[in-house]
Amino acid sequence: MVRSAERSTEERDDADRGPVGVAPSVVSLWGVLNVTPDSFSDGGRFDSLETALAHARRMRDEGADVIDVGGESSRPKGKDYGDGAEHVPMAEELERVMPVVEALVAEGITVSLDTVKAEVARAGLAAGARFVNDVSGGASRELLEAVADSDGQLVLMHNRGKGETESGNTHYSDVVATVAAELEQSVARARDAGVPEDRLWIDPGLGFAKTAAQSMELLTRTAELRARLGLPMLVGPSRKSFIARTAPNADGTLPSPSERESGTAVACALAVLGGCDALRVHDVGAMRQAALLAHAHRAAIQEVRWTS
Repeated sequence: MVRSAERSTEERDDADRGPVGVAPSVVSLWGVLNVTPDSFSDGGRFDSLETALAHARRMRDEGADVIDVGGESSRPKGKDYGDGAEHVPMAEELERVMPVVEALVAEGITVSLDTVKAEVARAGLAAGARFVNDVSGGASRELLEAVADSDGQLVLMHNRGKGETESGNTHYSDVVATVAAELEQSVARARDAGVPEDRLWIDPGLGFAKTAAQSMELLTRTAELRARLGLPMLVGPSRKSFIARTAPNADGTLPSPSERESGTAVACALAVLGGCDALRVHDVGAMRQAALLAHAHRAAIQEVRWTS
């Protein structure tokens, strides 16, 4: 039987909307831009203005909705990352990030600033950054007030201490319930400092103060965590060590950060299936593809709709 060349209305709608009728932008993609010499995955690769801007434009062209600029590594101390990241003085962090933020804003690119310092957050927001990505979960009242004084949005990531994984930081009776409760405390601190709830995001903090098994449980129970807190959720599994420990090489060695793209794609798909709102990733093009497929699968199940 020869199929008619004339497409049905439903087929035309699907072609216009994307795979299985899903709109192209199903989850916000945040491209990681580390302008640092010591980040665990790409330290030193983009620490000049020219290389940073070129990489940001490349991620934008691959589908990034936001560029997340960081000038201080948050690499935690432990068996995976050694002594952890060194503290960066405020003046040095400002020197690293502000030329990049200003240039990206001037090009119309939406910028997030990954910082725990109030002065850096305030300067970035004044220069046009739209988000502050706080891996301390709102530990600094001054940072919270800097966001409150702007019209920017704030991501509160769950963390304990400095994210170490070889201490009491990883003791949880129920990791999802405890992370949710501690994120609720972060949200309360932000609201008390004047940040409206409609400008708040949460992040479960995969890999920070969590074992590989705990990170996987949080990822598996994304929907539960998202429903309990009722706020937009950013998930950042990209190239993290829990992927390597969950899926080591055949010879038992751990894949290096650059060898974790496949695992990252699966983790991103799981987060999308759980209803996350944004993904923070290094490999934007590949993770966009993973996110679209996961969303198409989720939509097909929800609609009880099968396609060939």
